[in-house]
Amino acid sequence: MTEQTIQLELDDSGLSPRLPAPKHPRDQVQDVPYRPVEFRDDDLPSALERASQWLREAQEWLGEAVDVLAIHLDYDDRKGSPYYDVKLLCNEEDLAGVPIALRAQDSES
Repeated sequence: MTEQTIQLELDDSGLSPRLPAPKHPRDQVQDVPYRPVEFRDDDLPSALERASQWLREAQEWLGEAVDVLAIHLDYDDRKGSPYYDVKLLCNEEDLAGVPIALRAQDSES
């Protein structure tokens, strides 16, 4: 059995620079484990809609379904903070673009 080396272009946080970023200033891709992609808002449907839009964009970029391991909903009742915190816990290899690199490598073979 031989091991294959995959070349990835990653930013300082270990993500592909081509990964679509959540567009709202309250939303973000967090650090490991599971690379939570966070969507925060006082209005739960708005946070879920942005999560859904980001997921569509990320899947289009990736060329396959993003491996979402879990969806976590939390609340933040501190004054001045958005109340809802929706997190998509994603496979970090998907967010780094590994499936894209594997397809590119296969097409070169």
